Amino acid sequence: MAVARLAAVAAWVPYRSWGWAAAPVGPHRGLGALLALIPQRAPRWLPAYRQKTSLSFLNRPDLPNLAYKKLKGKSPGIVFIPGYLSYMNGTKALAIEEFCKSLGHACIRFDYSGVGSSDGNSEESTLGKWRKDVLSIIDDLADGPQILVGSSLGGWLMLHAAIARPEKVVALIGVATAADTLVTKFNQLPVELKKEVEMKGVWSMPSKYSEEGVYNVQYSFIKEAEHHCLLHSPIPVNCPIRLLHGMKDDIVPWHTSMQVADRVLSTDVDVILRKHSDHRMKEKADIQLLVYTIDDLIDKLSTIVN
Repeated sequence: MAVARLAAVAAWVPYRSWGWAAAPVGPHRGLGALLALIPQRAPRWLPAYRQKTSLSFLNRPDLPNLAYKKLKGKSPGIVFIPGYLSYMNGTKALAIEEFCKSLGHACIRFDYSGVGSSDGNSEESTLGKWRKDVLSIIDDLADGPQILVGSSLGGWLMLHAAIARPEKVVALIGVATAADTLVTKFNQLPVELKKEVEMKGVWSMPSKYSEEGVYNVQYSFIKEAEHHCLLHSPIPVNCPIRLLHGMKDDIVPWHTSMQVADRVLSTDVDVILRKHSDHRMKEKADIQLLVYTIDDLIDKLSTIVN
C-alpha cells in the first residue's frame, strides 16, 4: 500500500485495542497485514460528517423513483445497502462516504422504495422489490466494478446482487448480515402467534432499536421473503467476502455470518467477530474496523488488477 494511502487510513481513527477476532476461510492477505502497518500515533476520530453530495432521484418506468447520493471517484466504487427500513443518512453510510471521499473513491448510498426520500409505500415493500432497487442502483448509477457493503438485511440483499451481477460486484462486506433471518425468526414463533400474525397481517417484532419498541413487519413481506432464502443450499458467489458481526447482537445471531461463510462458494472469506458489539455496529471501533476492511479490499483488488 502506498505511504499516502496508509497515512490517510491511519489519520481516520484511533489506533487502539479493538477486541475482535478474524476467522479466515482460505489463504489470502487479511486485515492483520494492514493493521501491522498502521503506526501508533496520537488518536484522532472521524471528521465531521459534511454532506456535500446532493440528493438525486433515479427515475424508473413503472417503478418508484429512488433517492440517492452519489460521490464520484475512482474504481472500485462502494455501494452501501442499508438495513430494514433504514435510511441512507445513517452513521455507517455517512462514515463510508467520508472515507471514500478521503481516498478519492466513488460511493453511492440510497433509500429503498417506500423508505426515506424515495417514492413508494413502505407497507407495500417486499424483499423482492428492494432487490430490484439494489440492481437498479448497480445497473444505472454505478460505474465500473463495485464493492457492496450490506448492513443487516442489506447483507442479505448484497448476496443476491452478487449472484445477479457477478461481472460488476467484485467484493462484499456484510455488517451483521441478516441472510434469511426474518423468515427464520418468524418460523420459530409458536403456532398460535404465527396464526395471529397471519390474521392481523402484521408482526410486531420487539426491538430496542425502534422508538416504538417494535418493528411492524407486514406478513406479506415475510411470506414474499421466503422466496429469497439462501442458506438452504450453496450460494454461488465467488468474490472476496468480509463478514463483520457483533457477538452481542440480539437481532441477528453472529452464527448467521458463519453460515453464510460456509455456504458461499468463494474461498476468500473472513468472518470478523467483535466481542462487545451489538447489532448496529456503529461505535467508534466498529466504524474503524469497517473502514479498514474497505481499504484492505480496495488495496487487494488494486493489486490484482495491476
